[in-house]
Amino acid sequence: MFEKKSIRMLITTILIFTLIYLVYLTRFIFQPVGAYFTAIAVPIIGAGMIFYITNPIVNWLEKKKIPRVIGTFIVFLLIVLFITVVIQFIAPVVQKQFTNFVDGIPKMVDSAQDLIDMWQNNQNIIPPQFENAIQNITDNLGTYAEKITAGLFSVIGQVFNFVFSFFLIPFFLFFMLKDGHRFVPFVKQFLSPKKAKSFQQLANNINHTLASFIQGQFIVSVCVGFMLYIGYIIIDLDYSLSLALFGLVMNFIPFLGPFLSAIPAIIVGFFQEPMLAVWATVVMVVAQQIESNFISPNVMGRALSLHPLTVITLILAAGGIGGFLGLLFIIPAYAVVKTIISHFYLEWKKKQSETDPNLL
Repeated sequence: MFEKKSIRMLITTILIFTLIYLVYLTRFIFQPVGAYFTAIAVPIIGAGMIFYITNPIVNWLEKKKIPRVIGTFIVFLLIVLFITVVIQFIAPVVQKQFTNFVDGIPKMVDSAQDLIDMWQNNQNIIPPQFENAIQNITDNLGTYAEKITAGLFSVIGQVFNFVFSFFLIPFFLFFMLKDGHRFVPFVKQFLSPKKAKSFQQLANNINHTLASFIQGQFIVSVCVGFMLYIGYIIIDLDYSLSLALFGLVMNFIPFLGPFLSAIPAIIVGFFQEPMLAVWATVVMVVAQQIESNFISPNVMGRALSLHPLTVITLILAAGGIGGFLGLLFIIPAYAVVKTIISHFYLEWKKKQSETDPNLL
């Protein structure tokens, strides 16, 4: 009876759901563990991202006969130098532009209300439903502006909380750079030779997937941010540096990021001078075309091999569940899960073909 595949699959499915139900009933046992992992999630993820960006430098220094510990200290010195440059030259400009932007929001609201009033006064026939919708928007412009400003400051507060967790990142990063290459050999010593080989391959695949995405996305985002900044400077757009940095961060969100980064630039351009909204759109389109046709294919290639529809579905789901952080991390998380499942599926298929050659 149990030799039939359908029966075995049914029993396996029942056991899996039974296990899930038992875990749900005893979830209070895992709450302290969940709280612990939540507390260290930001430092580990942040250190992991910086690790994949800086690890090639440490590896290169190690090939030049420089001890890994000294290479790690050199990387930390480079990071400190980079932060110093940002604080001295970039942060003051961004702060000034952001302050001017917040101070200019009431003026933008008044301009929008004047524009709607002028458009209403010059229309002879307006459908009642459309007129009511416009009137509702006009009456609530001030409320919308307050909500946008409050939401903006809320985001800033979350960013500061996020930055506070970064104080632990240097400690995690130091030991990742110094001892990260010892993790796989340490685990392999507890496994049989066959399982150790499988684990080594799985670790290499995961490492390749994360390195391809993080390093590639970092290079691509920096290039896009630089192109946007040059374009905004050429068209003389206000808050050009802040908008370019916003575009750089948004570009870490695959597919939707470039379009999200264009919205503030188009709005700012429209209120500065309506034609600038068109030019801001042109800058975004040109930068996006250069990135998608020249930079990404050469930097990232097709390392993740994700279908665009899969990317869109994941982003929509992650945005609703995890917010902005969900948008940032859903693609690499999915790629890692996909790599793990593919590895174990291939291992299972190899094992089945060895026991039953006629199975496949």
